[in-house]
Amino acid sequence: MKEYKKVFSWRVYGFDELDAKDRALVEAAKDATGGSHSPYSGFKVGAAVLLDDGTVVTGSNQENAAYPSGLCAERTALFAAGHNHPDKKVIALAIAARNANGWTDRPVTPCGSCRQVMAETESLSGVPIRTLLYGKQGTMVIEGGTATLLPFCFGADSME
Repeated sequence: MKEYKKVFSWRVYGFDELDAKDRALVEAAKDATGGSHSPYSGFKVGAAVLLDDGTVVTGSNQENAAYPSGLCAERTALFAAGHNHPDKKVIALAIAARNANGWTDRPVTPCGSCRQVMAETESLSGVPIRTLLYGKQGTMVIEGGTATLLPFCFGADSME
C-alpha cells in the first residue's frame, strides 16, 4: 500500500489589506453582480477574470425558469474571455456574491462545474489561475491554481 497526502494553504485578507490590483479585480466582480439575472434565488454572483495583458472580463450568474438551463458567473466570465480574447491567458479570477441582505459574510466558492472549467482553462494556457473569493469577513486568496480547488480533476490527460 502507498499513502499520499496533499496539503495546501490559502490566505485571508481584509479588503483593505489587498493590493490595489487585487482590490480592483474584487471590485469588478462585485460590480458584475449588477448584471445577474437571478429572479428565483435572489442570489447574485459576479466574477471578474484578469488576463495576462491586464484586460478584465466580467460575468454574472444567469438563472432560467427551466433549471438547470442557467449558468454560473465564473463560467460566463471564463467563456466570454475565451471567446473574445482567445490568445490571452487567464491569470486570476475574483468572485463575489450578495443576497437580499447584502454581500455574503463568507466567501462563496466555485461549484464543481466551474472548477472543472477553470481546470480546462489552466490546461489550455499552462498558467495556474490565482483565485480571490470575496466575503465581508475576508477575502480568500488561493495561489495554487485550480489543482488546489479540485485536486483530482478530469482533464485531457485522463483520457490517455
